[in-house]
This record gives sequence, C-alpha cells and structure tokens, in this order.
Amino acid sequence: MRIARFSIDGNVAFGAVEGSTAPGAEGELVLDIIKGIPFADFELSGTKVPLSKVRLLPPVLPNKVVAIGRNYAEHAAELGNEVPDAPITFFKPSTSVVGPGDPIAYPSFSQDLHHEAELAVVIGRMCREVPKERVKDVILGYTCANDVTARDVQQREKQWARAKGFDSSCPLGPWIETELDPRDLTIQCTVNGEQRQLGRTSDMVRSIEDLIVHITEAMTLLPGDVILTGTPAGVGPLNVGDEVAVTIEGIGTLTNKVIKRG
Repeated sequence: MRIARFSIDGNVAFGAVEGSTAPGAEGELVLDIIKGIPFADFELSGTKVPLSKVRLLPPVLPNKVVAIGRNYAEHAAELGNEVPDAPITFFKPSTSVVGPGDPIAYPSFSQDLHHEAELAVVIGRMCREVPKERVKDVILGYTCANDVTARDVQQREKQWARAKGFDSSCPLGPWIETELDPRDLTIQCTVNGEQRQLGRTSDMVRSIEDLIVHITEAMTLLPGDVILTGTPAGVGPLNVGDEVAVTIEGIGTLTNKVIKRG
C-alpha cells in the first residue's frame, strides 16, 4: 500500500494512493481517505479524491530523523573518506523536513550545497533494543529522501548539525510504500533532468536490519520516526533555480526546487 499525507480545503489527512505511476498507465491517481492514522489499525473510508486536487505533504512528521553517513563505499571514497568501523549516525531535526514540491531554501551560510539521494525507512511502532529478526515488525514502510548538505560547512565544522540540519534540508516523499523489499532497489538523482546519482541499495555497507539494531541499542524510536540509510556515489552541487529529483524503484519520485532563502 502507498500511504500519502495530504491537505485539502484546509484539512490534513492520510490516504491510500490508488492507480499506477508506470509509463503509459491510464487513469489519474486517487486517494482513498484513511479513517485514523497509519500507525494503528485503520480502515479505508471509500471517500476518494483525485491526487491532482490535493497538496501532498511530507508523508510523516517525525519526532526525529536519524541519518547514517558513509554507508556506500564509493560515496565515502569520492569525498576522500574510509568506510567507518561502525555506522556514523547523526540527527536532522523535525524542522528540516519538507514534502514533495516544497522548496529547498539555499542556506545563507553556505556556498556549496549538495544533493544526497537516499532510501528512507519509516518506523511504525515504538521500539528499542530491536533484535535483528524482529526489525521488519517495527517498519511501516519506505519513502524517498534527499539529505541536502552544506558541504563546505560540513567540512569546516566538526559537528554536522548546521551542515545537515538547516531548514528544508530533509525533503521526504512522495508517499510511504508499505509493501517493498528494500534489499536491491535502484536509487537515482537527477538535477534539471540530468542524471547525477545512480546506485542500488544492495551496495549498502550495512543493511537496514543492522542499522536499526545499532540505532535502537542507544535510543527509542517512535512511530513516524525516519531513518536515512546513506547515499550512493555521485553527490554534487545544487544552485538556486535547480530542480532536483530523487527516484527509487518501487516507490516513486520526490521533486523539489532550490530557491534563495528569503
């Protein structure tokens, strides 16, 4: 099931996305409005609205986004880094999250903004100290993410909080896919239609199971929390006016435009 969060006539709701996004598919995508929230038992209302009539929002509003650095060996190498002995974890605040179609505001303190296409894991239930064999039980689904990074600030400052946590640095969307095998998916990033990144989740140094075990050894994850699993090689600059799109096989495409911060 594809679960989207959207607004219509000033109201916010979740809905199940119906229809195909495959090339040549006929018919418009529609949303069957969900009774309740997707983190508990819910029903489809049968009330359907065309996707074109709503504004898609970030598919969740996470309490926290836990991100993983250097989880693809070629990406680590392209920035002159070794693959770490243990996963590098960092946070992106809830205020960094924006949705599909929302602008990425170029931060005034940076001169070198980069895209990082990533598979994002959405947590479906409160959990801690999750054993590897139970990881699937705590996952609601998966979505596309862009770990937008002020690369010059990241290299200059020992902590990555400003470089990766500024407002609008975490686009998520367009929806959550709940029925997906994440082990070998294509991840692609384009800027103004030109391909920049192309990788596969099978190239992750550490699996999603290993990452969730590692993270929950230290902290409790809450429903709606998001884990960013790392980016493949090919990261590069973004400029004001650029349109950046992250496409992940089996999920869809997340598109955002870079604007000057007002």
